[in-house]
Amino acid sequence: MAYENFKPLVWSAKIQMEMPKFTVFENECNYQFLGDVKKGRSVKIIGIGRPTIGDYTGESIGEPETVPDTAILMNIDQAKYFNFMVDDVDAAQSCDGQMEALLEGSIRALAEERDKYIAQMCALDAGATSASLAITDKASVKNAVDEALVKLMSEGVSLSSDNVTIFLSPKAFLLFADYVMDTRTQNDEALQTGVLGRYMGCNVKMSNNFYNDGTDDYLIVKTDKAVAFASGLDQMEAYRPQNLFSDAVRGLNTFGGRVVRPKELYIIKAHYAA
Repeated sequence: MAYENFKPLVWSAKIQMEMPKFTVFENECNYQFLGDVKKGRSVKIIGIGRPTIGDYTGESIGEPETVPDTAILMNIDQAKYFNFMVDDVDAAQSCDGQMEALLEGSIRALAEERDKYIAQMCALDAGATSASLAITDKASVKNAVDEALVKLMSEGVSLSSDNVTIFLSPKAFLLFADYVMDTRTQNDEALQTGVLGRYMGCNVKMSNNFYNDGTDDYLIVKTDKAVAFASGLDQMEAYRPQNLFSDAVRGLNTFGGRVVRPKELYIIKAHYAA
């Protein structure tokens, strides 16, 4: 077989490693969970409450408190696949860079699907959402962003210590760019993950994959703990399609997410001047 030396574990790891280069929303999610990421499974998300703070008077402070915890389940209910032909899988693997080039299109397409899923989830489950706002100039974008940040701060979010990201559409970002501090010379690593600059201590990113209700883009301002996300590449294999003189590679990506801290997520409903 021409594909007998195919290395599914190597290429699965490669896809997972390369995915953050092409995702925007997903990179600012919480990945620390328990569970097996496969279609139809659930991932358990553990949350720990805050201990009570008391006044010390020099007397006994009593028995230690048992801090309550919470557990919610995140369903792994999304499954996306790719399936493309290759003349000769073994030859593609042995040719430096050829398999990477063939897989890049699949990685980009999967990244877009995962980001669209997260954007819609944020739009539907946010703790607060603005009225429909007309974005006509840079002042209108700034006012919308400032309102979002004020709302998050009123819910206890710290712009200096909590990792807050402002996600804007290209149209909104171009209007807002004058207020964004350029970080390219200060943090090239941040730029590689899609950070275009900083505003009021928050990262600013741009995306085309926002949820749209037919009128408004649902722009997102949130902490990196607001949304939980988990993914896995369940299957990846090379095979010989029936009746064809070529090889093929197919893979199955399963994932799921949940808004776990809605008060740390704000949606700006924005439409734009013609």
